[in-house]
Amino acid sequence: MESRPWQRHYDYNVPLTIRYPRIPLHNLLDIPANYFPDKAACHFYGTQMTFRDLRRSVWRMAHALAGLGVQKGDRVGINLPNCPQYLIANYAALSLGAVVVNLNPMYTAAELKHAVEKTGMSTLITFDMVLPVIRLLCREADLARVIVTRVSDFIAGVPRSTAKGLELEAGWRHFSELLDGCLRAGRPGVEVRPEDPCMIQFTGGTTGLPKPAVLTHANLVASTLQCSLWGGTTSLTPPERRTVAAVLPFFHVYGNIVVMNWAMFNCATQILIPRFQIDEIVETLAKFPEITFFPVVPTMITALISHPRAEELELGEKFGLLNSGGAPMPRELIERVKEMGILFTEGWGMSETTSLGISSPILGMKKTGSIGVPLPDTDIRIVDVAEGAEEVRRGEPGELLIRSPLVMQGYFDSPKDTAEQLRDGWLSTGDIVVRDEDDYLFVVDRKKDMVIAGGYNIYPREIDEVLYQHPKVLEAASVGMPDEYRGETLKAYIVLKPGETATDEDIVSFCKERLAAYKIPKSIEFRLSLPKSAVGKVLRKILRDEELARQNTSETVLH
Repeated sequence: MESRPWQRHYDYNVPLTIRYPRIPLHNLLDIPANYFPDKAACHFYGTQMTFRDLRRSVWRMAHALAGLGVQKGDRVGINLPNCPQYLIANYAALSLGAVVVNLNPMYTAAELKHAVEKTGMSTLITFDMVLPVIRLLCREADLARVIVTRVSDFIAGVPRSTAKGLELEAGWRHFSELLDGCLRAGRPGVEVRPEDPCMIQFTGGTTGLPKPAVLTHANLVASTLQCSLWGGTTSLTPPERRTVAAVLPFFHVYGNIVVMNWAMFNCATQILIPRFQIDEIVETLAKFPEITFFPVVPTMITALISHPRAEELELGEKFGLLNSGGAPMPRELIERVKEMGILFTEGWGMSETTSLGISSPILGMKKTGSIGVPLPDTDIRIVDVAEGAEEVRRGEPGELLIRSPLVMQGYFDSPKDTAEQLRDGWLSTGDIVVRDEDDYLFVVDRKKDMVIAGGYNIYPREIDEVLYQHPKVLEAASVGMPDEYRGETLKAYIVLKPGETATDEDIVSFCKERLAAYKIPKSIEFRLSLPKSAVGKVLRKILRDEELARQNTSETVLH
């Protein structure tokens, strides 16, 4: 307790340390398959698959992949949205000791090529809607195996696709035909140890090319247990009734842990939603009287509670626990969620920390704007941003370093990148935080997002918080831009609420009342939307790159 004083804030049922089972991740599927075999593992557009059938399909697909030559240690790319095929492919590959490489279905051929080359991927499991991109990829990348499905193939009453109907290339395999053609259904006999690589998760890539973080089976088991035991109030719902809304994509580490693997450990039915289309999500939520766990990101919460049918859904009674991550919740949004009576918690994590690390207690003290306290078995240091060695005094901003069972093994085949970010078990997160008198942590901003204007350090997140307070603003992002005089200057991108109008002067005047002069954005741009990552994180890098390209074009025209 002396070295981890924040543990005094843990909820009554959260352990100070956890005894993690030394099992491979895919063994979590045995829990619901043995105790609740006839319960729905997933609900997909009205079609259900039981835990018994899911495990049988996983084992059969594992034998089918082995028959194609997939072996322990091989990298298997999964390029699918949330659907039953993802669950089957994921646990099947892991059952063989293969390493799952998560791929965003929105990746271009160039981005997929980068992933293939960085990981040495030999197998790709994908779907019909991205076949034009996959065909481009295969002209430039060497893949031993390509397996294709149609997302609707696992919806009852919808005609199932075929290899011929999808006009697959010679040598490519059809997912369902491969599964149906395998008669072996027993558990694969491959020995997989906790320290073996389990998943390669590409980082967000907001400051350069994404890096392939290698997460072990032990990492993912630890993350699943930490998530489950921290959110212990969800156990108040009997296992027979437990559900989780699977809006977060499984190809992102956050959705992979807090939805898919959480569901296995907690015997929960996953309500699979393959895309974030707000009307479709609202329609789906309306069909379920209760949802035990609803992990989301702030942009999803904003869209949901701003929807015309939000009041009708009675979200305060429908949701057991809402969990927000991926990006900070604006204070204004937190107040709206609390007003609706929604039980929520907010946390922090990275791809390199298997999505978790720090969180607010469920029942205990919450501080608006804080990400909470470190989870069990986690240590932190907050060091000087410039030097990176000396710890800063309490209340001063510094870079967060973290040591935990959640911290990655390293970056795949990249010892230089690994050594730069991981030293003696301590991961440099790149996040600038402040630790208050109660040991609660507040993210000031990303180290690389910090703006230095006229010698002053400006943290864009602080500016965003003020912009979100404006009654007409729906979304906002502040970005540092090069400036000949000040070194950098601040530009704000604004999305207004539907039907609202505002001028640059309105926004600047609002900021002048709440910010020091050097923090006020020097230019404002109104947009219909902001570029976001797969889980709704605003991509400042894209905004910055667009502005720089625009400035370079203007200079070229002038000359």
